[in-house]
Amino acid sequence: MTSTLVASGIDTSASPARALVCRACSARYPLVAQHACYECFGPLEVDYDTAALATVTREQIEAGPKNIWRYAALLPAGQDPTTRVTLDPGLTPLVAAPHLAAELGITAPLWVKDDSANPTHSFKDRVVSVALTAARALGFTRFACASTGNLANSVAAHGARAGVPSVVFIPSDLEQGKVITTAVYGGELVAIDGSYDDVNRLCGELVETDEFEDTAFVNVNVRPYYAEGSKTLGYEVAEQLGWRIPAQVVIPMASGELLTKIDKAFTELVEIGLVEAPAGGWKVFGAQSAGCNPIAVALHDDADSITPVKPTGIAKSLNIGDPAAGLYALEAVRRTGGWMEYADDDEIRAAIRDLARTTGVFAETAGGVTVAVLRKLVESGRLDPTAETVVFNTGEGLKTIDAVAGQVGPTHRIKPSLRAARDAGLLG
Repeated sequence: MTSTLVASGIDTSASPARALVCRACSARYPLVAQHACYECFGPLEVDYDTAALATVTREQIEAGPKNIWRYAALLPAGQDPTTRVTLDPGLTPLVAAPHLAAELGITAPLWVKDDSANPTHSFKDRVVSVALTAARALGFTRFACASTGNLANSVAAHGARAGVPSVVFIPSDLEQGKVITTAVYGGELVAIDGSYDDVNRLCGELVETDEFEDTAFVNVNVRPYYAEGSKTLGYEVAEQLGWRIPAQVVIPMASGELLTKIDKAFTELVEIGLVEAPAGGWKVFGAQSAGCNPIAVALHDDADSITPVKPTGIAKSLNIGDPAAGLYALEAVRRTGGWMEYADDDEIRAAIRDLARTTGVFAETAGGVTVAVLRKLVESGRLDPTAETVVFNTGEGLKTIDAVAGQVGPTHRIKPSLRAARDAGLLG
């Protein structure tokens, strides 16, 4: 669970991070490569010096680089630009979606945070940049991950950019687009005959071996730092809205960590005085696919535990049957008064097309899940159509093109002549 490898370590004279703290029992540990508590085996997260965070100003952030590192003073590592392992992701578009809003009966502003615009076309570039920057500070010399696709793309690309070897592990039935967009970077790519949960379990075993002592598994031994990268999505949304937190957000869930960290980002911004909370606070909504919905089912059943499932369905990037942060996602949704829903494959396909047709954003299947759930939340009355809402598209549709390949295509096929165009009705 921990590594003895240390280079200079996390520079606490520059970083606001002070310790790793257990989410379950509050035990504290140094800023090392450790992801689970020795006392209760609970997950660890980064704890900050709130006085240091409170010195950060809007002006300081706005004067920063046009990427996630404008928020370096709020992150655990990377305060010195020369130490960063990064593709410089972030400041992705916040797209107004009035046509989608009108179709759904939403009268308040509706926005799509489109993270497909990142360098490897998913939000994973954020978490990988932060994790591998911390990993370099901790002395690791190889990068690795367990992945459902997008994370593999990002780790392989970061390794290529940094000149550091990488080895990534994926389920063997992954979408071909995600396999190719990982393999092209030239690192080691290991396909496992099993589910993502099987892949993750193997990586948890590998990280304990001598042969992998020098290897940073971004979502295992340096997971606390990796998870903090997701906060930049929350920071950006608030900044892009003119330093305002939206009343409602709808977030796709795999492990549940993205949802918890966006909520954490909003909380931090309020606590350090960079924004004011909206009247009545904000509500957090979670979205899962029907083929892998253990967190949403637990909420619907009013349960305090999550029953793992065997994932199915087309939304493979969300197919984590035993979600590590599921309980904390439940807590965030309950605390803020939100809800969770799930969508089946047909609803996901329809939502991908709806989003593309109304906003010009082509989402991968996870984005289809989010928009399909948005529709359900409005129809059920769970989401207030008169309150400003942001939905998150976390990846590029070209990676999961098979999801809609059989449903879209040419609307006409004609001979190359003016007469053929007229006969097809193209001239009115």
